[in-house]
Amino acid sequence: MVTFVPRLFKHYKKILSWKTTMKTSITKLAKNIRYVIAASAAASVVSISPVIAQEAGSDDNVEKIAVVGSRAAPRSVADSPVPIDIIGGDELSKSGSVDMLDMLISAVPSFNSRTQPISDAATLVRPINLRGLSSDSTLILVNGKRRHRAAVIAFQGGGINDGAQGPDISVIPSAALKQVEVLRDGAAAQYGSDAIAGVMNFVLKDAADGGSLSIKQGEYYEGDGDATIIDGNIGLPLTDDGFVNLSFQLKNADATNRGVQRSDAQGLIDAGNTAVGNPAQTWGNPEINDDLTIFANAGFDLGDDKEVYMFGNYSERDAIGGFYYRNPHNRGNVYSVDDGETLLIGDIGLSQGLEPSCGTVPANVPNVLNTDAYQEMVADPNCFAMNQIFPGGYTPAFGGTINDTSLTVGTKGEIKEGYLADVMFDISGSVGRSKVSFNLTNTLNPSLGLDTPTSFDTGKYIQLEKTFNLDLVKGIEAGLNEPINFAGGFEWRQESFEIVAGEEASWIAGPYADQGFNIGSHGFKGFGPEAAGKNTRRNIAFYLDVEAYVTEDLLIGGAVRYEDFSSFGDTTNYKLTLQYTLTDEISLRGSTSTGFRAPTVGQANVVNTATSIVNGDLIQSFTAPPTDPLAAFYGGKELTPENSTSFAFGGVYQSGDLFFTLDYYNIEVEDRITQSSQITVRPEDYAQLEAIGVQNPELTSAVTYFANDFDTTTQGIDIVANYSMEIFDSGDTKFALAFNWNETSVDKFNPDTTSDGKVKRLEKGMPNYRSTFTVSQDWDSVSMFVRANYFDNYYATHADDTSFGWSGMASAAVTIDLEVNYFLNDQITLSAGANNLLDQEAEKLKDDAYAVVGGAYYESGPFDYNGGFYYVKATYNF
Repeated sequence: MVTFVPRLFKHYKKILSWKTTMKTSITKLAKNIRYVIAASAAASVVSISPVIAQEAGSDDNVEKIAVVGSRAAPRSVADSPVPIDIIGGDELSKSGSVDMLDMLISAVPSFNSRTQPISDAATLVRPINLRGLSSDSTLILVNGKRRHRAAVIAFQGGGINDGAQGPDISVIPSAALKQVEVLRDGAAAQYGSDAIAGVMNFVLKDAADGGSLSIKQGEYYEGDGDATIIDGNIGLPLTDDGFVNLSFQLKNADATNRGVQRSDAQGLIDAGNTAVGNPAQTWGNPEINDDLTIFANAGFDLGDDKEVYMFGNYSERDAIGGFYYRNPHNRGNVYSVDDGETLLIGDIGLSQGLEPSCGTVPANVPNVLNTDAYQEMVADPNCFAMNQIFPGGYTPAFGGTINDTSLTVGTKGEIKEGYLADVMFDISGSVGRSKVSFNLTNTLNPSLGLDTPTSFDTGKYIQLEKTFNLDLVKGIEAGLNEPINFAGGFEWRQESFEIVAGEEASWIAGPYADQGFNIGSHGFKGFGPEAAGKNTRRNIAFYLDVEAYVTEDLLIGGAVRYEDFSSFGDTTNYKLTLQYTLTDEISLRGSTSTGFRAPTVGQANVVNTATSIVNGDLIQSFTAPPTDPLAAFYGGKELTPENSTSFAFGGVYQSGDLFFTLDYYNIEVEDRITQSSQITVRPEDYAQLEAIGVQNPELTSAVTYFANDFDTTTQGIDIVANYSMEIFDSGDTKFALAFNWNETSVDKFNPDTTSDGKVKRLEKGMPNYRSTFTVSQDWDSVSMFVRANYFDNYYATHADDTSFGWSGMASAAVTIDLEVNYFLNDQITLSAGANNLLDQEAEKLKDDAYAVVGGAYYESGPFDYNGGFYYVKATYNF
């Protein structure tokens, strides 16, 4: 951090220059954009998706009114029949994390997110969890619109997220947000698929003036993971009748290393192998480069109670993470095929149809490079070993470039005349696209022999979604305390998942595949022509939603939704809600609903070959579509939707400055979709597999696929409490508590595809109890907060390996966060703080696991395994 001050002012000066240029350019744009949006409104009538009305309230209302969860007028948190958390945009910036997810973890009792080290594609995103369910069981909205999924599928997602494909919300910067609304209740009958656990709505800023610029710099106590975040927001008028609000964020974060030198690598160094790195591999957070996100939100009043709106984003980032070290004596199908007894020798003549002529090179020695047998083999031009390229072994570096774009255009307002007079309408259309381009360096395609390249473009995943919505709302007088609110609508959605083939060297079976050498870029095989292609699914939906105050104190609601999918058929779901006011201070609420989660097109069609650990051994694991010949041979079947039944009840107490909620929930999910455990490809099956078209089955150790494999019941209690008072003179003190008890039980599972270890991870892999307690203090020129986070014990694993020695129960832990802000004047705020202030250590691995993983801590865990992180921040408001 000694270089922080000059770097801070260097970046800050640059940003101030950008601000001036941006404001000048946008002012010119604003003069012409009125006509562009007006034209878009006309086009939107035939091609567009909806937004729930967001009332432009004062700052006091921002954290009290929610638009998610009801088709009627926005409700306060206390008046909602289902539990809703609302976090203001300013609160989201009060975290040292390189994204806003850590703030949400602290504010929402049953919300969780983990960083995944050395976890294949899951390293590139941070999957989330709400109420103990997978990330794709929570529906993500932006301004009330369904957010598209990420193209990344978390193949090693820490147990609960294995195979999940949810949206990547880490691309949404806190600078762009007015507030975040978290509906902690099943809502598939209102919003469709993926809302089994709940809904998160990210509401973008809509101010027509003002703005901010900030720069944050921080690093871990260990001296690595240096992170720089620059973000800004500006609001501009669009004539007198509209606004354009623009936000950006640019961040870079260095990799971290919480690894230890592997004992096998150290043994090679001690034996004289000078090509082995120290450490042989790094184990920690990936490196994030040039992570740029731009969000725009615009609206224009057309008059006559009608308006048009448009919002979208462009995001791009590069991420680079490490894989596991490949030992140059025994790595299977690269250096050996007999667990390191002998070296795997390539015979050039044999590949050309000649008789074999290469001898045997013993590898169970301290350093094979110094043996006479190895030297004689190298001297023979007809023979080779991969040690000649990487004599010290190698650690592949896995990277990806992630592009994320979206655009929503719509028009809404009130119909004044005709049969639909007094009906509020919303017509809109959305398109979202996520593309991930994978690459692999410092590796090889062993089947190509010594002609192999050492870096590869391994292909792309592309997720594309299009949505059209029509929503109608009307209040009808029926002699009750208030008009009955009727809402209905239609949705058309198209989702496609495309695999683009990588370069030929990343997937081809070279001339030495038949001699036992691995096919494709080792660590992450490229996508071949047989895997490439685009799969598309369409669905339509109709819904009806009714809410009514039967009496002044009793609110009841109901919703029903019908959806028809082109892939698997139709489904109908319902929801009933109730909220009853007992007194001015106490109200009760409850809900019951059915729901579903449709299998994603990616889960049904994805192809991937990567490295997994089973019983401490590194193996090549092939993820295939469930209908692929290899997967089908081992039990794969066409995917069907998950089905859920949930109920919840609770209460709200508010008196003066005290606000308290308690809610119980119970969610049963049948036919839950997940990635299967690794299923061994048996030698006795090779002949049959080849007969049905599986190429080189002997080079695949295990296969996995997506399946409707088990049923679960998840139950829990959420408690949220807030209290304000004055403890010190001229200052306000706020206390906030968020508590969650969550328990999942696996009611039924298929033992052929779901292992006992995976069941244990689902049931015990997250803490049953989690809570945060925050104390905030505000004075005229200084504010601060301190937060304590409690995590109960949990079942910890490493690299999805649940075998003995690689897993165990982790102890409970407490972390402390602290931030202090100094208001230099009305425009400039200086901040300093720390996450995990006391450097609480994550659960350490057992010593005997170090030799293979090169890591000090279990991969799975509810808080950052990197330790304490401190930061400073400067903010300029204008």
